[in-house]
Amino acid sequence: MPLILPWLSLSRRTPPLITSGKGHGSRKAVRLRNTDYSINGSCQSTAGSYTARVEDHTATRTCARPAPALRRYVGSYVGFDLRGFPAGVHCGPPGRVLTAVISLSGPLEVAAGVDDGSPVARFGSVAGGLMRRSVAIHHDGRQEGVQVSLTPLGARAVYGMPAADLAHRLVPLDELLGALGVELADRLRAATTWAARFAALDELLLRAVGRGVGGDPVSRVRPEVAEAWRRLLAARGRVQVGRVAAELGWSRRYLTERFRGEVGLSPKTFARVLRFEHAHELATMHDPLPWADVATVSGYADQAHLARDWSEFTGRSPTAWRRGEVLLGTG
Repeated sequence: MPLILPWLSLSRRTPPLITSGKGHGSRKAVRLRNTDYSINGSCQSTAGSYTARVEDHTATRTCARPAPALRRYVGSYVGFDLRGFPAGVHCGPPGRVLTAVISLSGPLEVAAGVDDGSPVARFGSVAGGLMRRSVAIHHDGRQEGVQVSLTPLGARAVYGMPAADLAHRLVPLDELLGALGVELADRLRAATTWAARFAALDELLLRAVGRGVGGDPVSRVRPEVAEAWRRLLAARGRVQVGRVAAELGWSRRYLTERFRGEVGLSPKTFARVLRFEHAHELATMHDPLPWADVATVSGYADQAHLARDWSEFTGRSPTAWRRGEVLLGTG
């Protein structure tokens, strides 16, 4: 459930022109080359700050890797600062990670579904589990905050519970972390640089992991479940669950029960989410592929198959989604 907005996507395909240098006033322009900075991807191999300008709109994305001791639990930190955009509702799509977002501006206004009557709740900071549908993020064109991406193992290490306990839910972060969550939000809002905010995240998340009881959280996850997770990720969902189960020495039914009990989604649903995530990355590139090509590259049988999944996961058809995402033009 990436809550930060997809218009920050920067891709290998036709690298966008960005401003570079100190502050928003720099006139130096450069193009990103040979690196994929897709917002739905990982920051595992990249770090830095990137600012895209379109007319009077500014979108800044600052990415960092967590401390080495956290990296099997926390995939990335991303700071975002968006200014001057039209108000609207963003579909925060489902994906491979659990997401926590701490707002540095006004409260986040989020509903657990898109165009389905789900009530809108206000959060200063929010954590979400894995989802099978998008959340609706209401915005006035101005958002600033930090997103933390956790692995399912990270849910056990940081929150002290399996990822399954958070599936399809949005929860105030301090409800999960207690006083540590309050301190985390206060520290991030008091800091004046992204580097200071990321250092505070390292310090406080290491404390959260360190206070865990019951030993190493890795030992509480069945190795077969962890291996199934890795194989689904490696194939971006384009693998038969029955084959994975057989190679692990389990029946498909037993793998499904164990996987859902740890992750919160069945392996089949998670595979569908991964395939959709790939399609979403392609659709939010600076120079997006035609929908038929998006379907082919991401592993759908045809464009109609993609459209069905897109409607299920976002609550909108691909065309309506693109028309409704008023900020896709920042690339």
